[in-house]
Amino acid sequence: MGRPESGGGFVVPTVDISAYVGQGTAAARQAVAHAVDEACAAVGFIQIVGHGIPASVIDGLTCAVDDFFGLDPEDKQRYRVCGANRGYTAPKTESLSLSAGVESAARMNDFFEAFNIGVEARSFTGLDLDEADYGINLWPDIEGYRSRIEAYFDAAQRVAGTLTDIFADALGVEPDFFERLTDHSIDVLRMNNYALPPGTDVTLDGELTGMGEHTDFGIVTVLWADQVRGLQVLARDGSWNDVTPAAGALLVNLGDLTARLTNDRWMSTLHRVRPPVVNGTIERRRSVAFFHDGNADAVISTLPSHLEYDNGLAYEPITVTDHIAAKLAGSRGGKLNAAAVREASRVLHAAEK
Repeated sequence: MGRPESGGGFVVPTVDISAYVGQGTAAARQAVAHAVDEACAAVGFIQIVGHGIPASVIDGLTCAVDDFFGLDPEDKQRYRVCGANRGYTAPKTESLSLSAGVESAARMNDFFEAFNIGVEARSFTGLDLDEADYGINLWPDIEGYRSRIEAYFDAAQRVAGTLTDIFADALGVEPDFFERLTDHSIDVLRMNNYALPPGTDVTLDGELTGMGEHTDFGIVTVLWADQVRGLQVLARDGSWNDVTPAAGALLVNLGDLTARLTNDRWMSTLHRVRPPVVNGTIERRRSVAFFHDGNADAVISTLPSHLEYDNGLAYEPITVTDHIAAKLAGSRGGKLNAAAVREASRVLHAAEK
């Protein structure tokens, strides 16, 4: 659960979603939808159990992650990102805080490395989709790697679909509301490794950043993570709070597009990763985020039922592809995302506390 960094009673709620995974009663599903609604409004992060992903699939995922990040640096560079959001990114080549509209003194200094795979344009026969949005995957030449990653990808994709079913019930929209936004969703699996190469000297009280403060881009994120400290979530009171997943649980957080739909009643919560320092040294930490971002051509507008929130100021409609492009231009292109006004104001408010 969540543990406050600076006092208070910050908690990431735990919700058992098994009523939506199996044949739950209408009353049981209503209770889940109500719990999710409360968690999304209060925190924007949830721990979910009863998600139905077998331990063997998660074990296969973590072994595959270890296999790739255990390669020599030169071998990993063979799979570096080129163009679309697929492949390898090396340490200190991104700055997530720029995607949230915040200029960081430690520009392009996030020390994590990552590897991305996702849905491809050719996966959707009959649709003329742009490979700039739905890139071609680069598969490492590691025995069994692709099958293990795809098994988890399929499971996480199912969980994301279950969550949007719950969201539809919680928000009182049509049952197929999110399906219409996600039937050719830009889904990406990002595997993160927080570790420094052996023999690297580092000052632990300097500007080193695991991953800068940011919000996720799309509709919902499903996160598997080690039980190693590092992830911090920004509470509504402006405090940063440590969050460690419970055994067997997945962390879920909302993305910007869901915040736009609900006019920030449901928050796309800012989060960051601090260097996982244990006994004076940086301990390796792994996480795997499944981003369910929505159809590239979908237009996201504030729901009429939520126009009264945030003093009646609704978000301007935006396509999924335009929103993601602006965010990636910040994190990878080093360009400050001037459109992220609300996110930046929350970061600055936290810095003042």
